[in-house]
Amino acid sequence: MNVPAYRVKDAARYAGTSAQTVGNWQRLRGNAPSVISGRDPNELLSYMQVIELGVVAAMRKAGVPLKSIRDARDYLAAEFGSQQPFAEYRFKTDGKQLVLNSEDLDPTVKNRLIIVSEAGQYAWKEILQQLLREFEYAPDDKGVVVRWRVAGVDEPVSIDPRVAFGAPQVSGVPTWVLRERWGSGEGLKDIAEDFTLEPHLVMSALRFEGVAVDPDRPNQWVN
Repeated sequence: MNVPAYRVKDAARYAGTSAQTVGNWQRLRGNAPSVISGRDPNELLSYMQVIELGVVAAMRKAGVPLKSIRDARDYLAAEFGSQQPFAEYRFKTDGKQLVLNSEDLDPTVKNRLIIVSEAGQYAWKEILQQLLREFEYAPDDKGVVVRWRVAGVDEPVSIDPRVAFGAPQVSGVPTWVLRERWGSGEGLKDIAEDFTLEPHLVMSALRFEGVAVDPDRPNQWVN
C-alpha cells in the first residue's frame, strides 16, 4: 500500500483539488506538521498517501480548518505512532473539530468521542453523522481504508489496492482502459460486451474520466 504508484495530478483530480494544493499539504510550515505525509518532489504518491489526500480534501470541503487537521495528525502521530492517520482511522467532523469514536482507539472505552484536534480530550456527545461515507475500512483494530468510492458513494468507480493495481476501476476494469477504447471510436454497447460490463458501469467510468458520453454513438472502430 505504500509503493509509489500515483501521479500527483491524477491523485489531485481524484480528490477534487489541485496538484499545487497537494504540494502545500505535504510541505512543513515552520514547526507545524504537514497535513499529509511527505515525499520526495519527483516521487509518485502511494495508495495510503492518496487516501490521506482524499480524506483531507473531504474534511476541507466540510469546512474543517487546516490547523485542526494538522493538530489531529500531530496528536495521533505522537500518541498512537500513526504515520498516516487519515488513512487508518474512522474520522468524523462537525465542521470545526475532528473526532474519532473512542472504540477505534481503545475498544474498552464505549460511546465516547475523542476530539483529536484538541490533544485527545474526551467528549461526551452523540455520535456525529459520518462525513466520509465514501471511504470503506477494514474490519480490524486499525481500520485501514481498503476502498475509496472515488466518484462518490452512489457511483461504482472505486480505488482498491487489491484490484487493478490500485487504479480507479469498475468491476475490476480500469477506467482509463475504457476511456481509451471509447477514444478509439468504439460504441458503448461494444465496449460493455467486450468487458462483460453493464453499459451503465461503462458510462460511469467514462464520466469519471471526463468523457462526454453519447450512449447512442455507433461503433466507429475499424480493424
